[in-house]
Amino acid sequence: MSQSKRSPARLLLALIASLLLLPAAALAAGGGHVDSGVLLKDFLYRVFNFSLLVGLLVYFVAKPIRNGLRARREAIEKMLFDAQEARDAAEAKYREYSEKLAKATEEIAQIRVAIKREGELERDRILLSAREMATKIEQEAENKAAGVVTKARAELREEAARLSVTLAAELLQKQVNASDQQRLVEEYMQKVGELH
Repeated sequence: MSQSKRSPARLLLALIASLLLLPAAALAAGGGHVDSGVLLKDFLYRVFNFSLLVGLLVYFVAKPIRNGLRARREAIEKMLFDAQEARDAAEAKYREYSEKLAKATEEIAQIRVAIKREGELERDRILLSAREMATKIEQEAENKAAGVVTKARAELREEAARLSVTLAAELLQKQVNASDQQRLVEEYMQKVGELH
């Protein structure tokens, strides 16, 4: 910044020096016919006008330009500062979300393992319960089958006895006549009489 201030000052000094030396060079080139007092007066008047113009320009234009440049620099610095803050905030958010994502991924893995473990335990419980039910059903079926078989045997015995009695009665009716019946009744009465 100090060199940029020096460069316009050096340029201004070089310009003033060349303006001061220009009439001397013109006088030397012209052979000297013109009155040197008039030329010097004219030269000094021009230098004064130029210096006054440069001074007024510097006084009135330099300050607003400097203020404008300062305001622009401050605006750029503020924008850079805001951008840096935004970048820092974005990086902090990124780190925060990265950590949350890592934790969520870890939690998902743990939940997956827990669900798998619970599923295996539930499967084992269901299989054990199914085996117990199957054994119970099998025992009940065997008990019912045994009961049905026992009942069927009893019914078959009763049916066989009933059929035997019916067949025997039919056979007796066919083969026993009235005299056989009389004889059987008498034998029965005789046996009953002997028992009493």
